[in-house]
Parts: sequence; structure tokens; C-alpha cells
Amino acid sequence: MRSFILAAGATALMAATPAAAEELKIGMITTLSGGGSGLGIDIRDGFMLGLEHAGGSLGGLETEVIEGDDERSPEVAVQLADRMIERDGVHIVTGIVWSNLALAIMPTLARNEVLFISPNAGPSALAGEGCSPYFFNVAWQNDNNHEAMGQHVQNAGFERLFILAPNYPAGQDALTGFQRFYTGEVVEELYTQLGQLDYAAELAQIRAAEPDAVFFFLPGGMGINFIKQYEQAGLKDEIPLFGPAFSFSQDILGAVGEAALDVYNTAQWSPDLDNPANARFVEDFVATYERIPSLYASQGYDAALLIDAAVAAVGGDLDDTEALIEAFETAEFDSVRGDFSFNTNHFPIQDFHLRQVVQTDDGTLTNRLVETVFTGHADAYAADCGL
Repeated sequence: MRSFILAAGATALMAATPAAAEELKIGMITTLSGGGSGLGIDIRDGFMLGLEHAGGSLGGLETEVIEGDDERSPEVAVQLADRMIERDGVHIVTGIVWSNLALAIMPTLARNEVLFISPNAGPSALAGEGCSPYFFNVAWQNDNNHEAMGQHVQNAGFERLFILAPNYPAGQDALTGFQRFYTGEVVEELYTQLGQLDYAAELAQIRAAEPDAVFFFLPGGMGINFIKQYEQAGLKDEIPLFGPAFSFSQDILGAVGEAALDVYNTAQWSPDLDNPANARFVEDFVATYERIPSLYASQGYDAALLIDAAVAAVGGDLDDTEALIEAFETAEFDSVRGDFSFNTNHFPIQDFHLRQVVQTDDGTLTNRLVETVFTGHADAYAADCGL
């Protein structure tokens, strides 16, 4: 499907396209090694499938995707952004998983008038007063999935909650978002270390607090360990566990195993969402990569289709940055999540759903839709954005 060309430490992925008047260069800065690499790989793979579905070029321009591994390090991400702008002349950057990395590279991109299409990270600092005309998030604002779970837990009548998340921007946004819609008693609000893998102390605190339920946000390997240790401690049958999609994403369910079975989570997307674009995406992703796509893969895919629509809308003119920004604001494409539009702060307005982890006939764990929690939901920060 794609060829790999090594170029001074980065990998250039060239889509075979007819000759065009100008080439579109996209910097894919994402996590491809170490902890959390599964998220970055899924974003990259989803994006490349979107590029393939767009005919091998985005917006009618020959497209080069220049890939760099940020190693989940803000310093490395900034170095990659600098290099891709100065040496490679990228027009658009995408791929970032982590909010602290998005915040780190945004000043460089804005200063150079390079658009950043985030397929994942959506920190509150870029949604309100700190919003930027050069930043678009095609996934969600960090608080949103947690807000949906806060609403569900509230509706379900749980009165006393223990909540925890890692101590970094997305973790802080997670617990803020949850409490925006959950109005019951929070018996403990706990922040863990980013990258932490042993939760014995936290599980002891949960047991001692005797809450009605637990809400947690721990993506990647953090979530794998927490869920397994939660079940091993005998808590799953005693205290219901709830989380956002990130903690029950397809990329980690195999590693978590049956400890995740039947747990509810909230998301703007699910592999069984009933629309033609999603059916094609899921079928072709499975055929191409031999695995069910995750939430992250769906977001990478939508990022590619968004870029395709916006660049086409300006006739491939990448020099008129103001027109390109306006094209992104109004771009229309068939998103795998169904209908969505950008709010004034360049974050989506969209539906959020309750999902449950189930096991298919062949033993595979995946998510299935249960109900819609929010319809046409916007983030809480847009009113403070001056765009």
C-alpha cells in the first residue's frame, strides 16, 4: 500500500499520484516507539488508509507524508517540527497523540503559519483564550468524552465516585470534564504519575473509600495495567468501573483481556456506527492491517479526509493561508462518526455515545454501541475563543 524512503532520520511515505502543479507535504509527528506507540501507529495507519481512499493524493495534489517518531517527548516533538518546517517545507502537521506535546509544538507552528490538524490531542488551553487559527482538532476537545461519562453516571444514579487520571494536561481536563456533568459526591480526586504501571496504592485507597463507582482515565499501557490490577484485586465485582473510550480502545483490549469485558465507556465513534463511510473504513482497515480499527485509527482517517476536502476547496493553493484556514472551517466530507461541524474555536460539535466492551463469537474483544448520551455536543471553552 505504501513505500518507505529513509531520509535523514525521518521516513517519507510517498503516495503514487499523477503529476500535479504543486506537492502537498504533511508532517506526521506521532508516537511510534515505547509506551503509547500503539496509539501513534493507529493514527498513522488510519491516516494512510484515508490517503488511499482519497485516491492517493489529498486535495488533488501529489502528497508526501514525512514521518517522525516523537518518542512521547515534548523536546523531540519540537525538534521534529523545526526540522520538518525548515528542511522539508511541510504545509500541514498532524499525528500528535499527547496534549503536552501539542502544546509544546504549537508556538513553532503558529509562528511559521503551518496548520496543525490534531487527530487526537485537544487540550483546553487551545480551546479557549489560547485558541489559534492554525490549530484544528478533528477528534474532540479533551473534556468531551469524560463529560459524556459524567452525564451517564449521573443518570444512572451513582451518588459517590472515586475518580483518577494521570497528572498531565489531558488527565486534568478529563477529571474537570467528568465533574462538569457529574454533580454527586466525589470522595477522592486522585492524580497519578504519567506512565505509572503499578496501582497497588491507588487500589487500596479505592477499597478504603468505599465509593459507589470508579471513573478513571488512563490511556495506553497505564490503562492496561490498571484494569487488570483492578480485577485481580477483586474490585470489579464490588465497585463498578467506568471510563472514556481511550481506556477501552481497540488497541489495548487484547492486552487487557476479559478484565475489560462488560465495562461501559463513552466515545464519539464506534466500529459499529451505522453509516456508509464507517462501514467502508472498518472493512478496509481490517483487510489492510488485519485488526479492528481503534478510536485513534478512526481519527487519523478523518484527519486525512478533512485535509483532502479543505485543500480541494482552495483549488490546491497552499500559499493563501487565510483562505486555507477558512476552507478547513467549512470543509465537508463523509466522517466515519457521522455528522459533525467545527465550532468557532476549531473543535468539533458532534454526538457522544455509550459503548460496552463485548466478546465476539471468535473471542475477540471489541466495543458495541448502547445509547447516545449527547447530541450535537460542543465543548465548554469555545465562548472564550476570540477567533
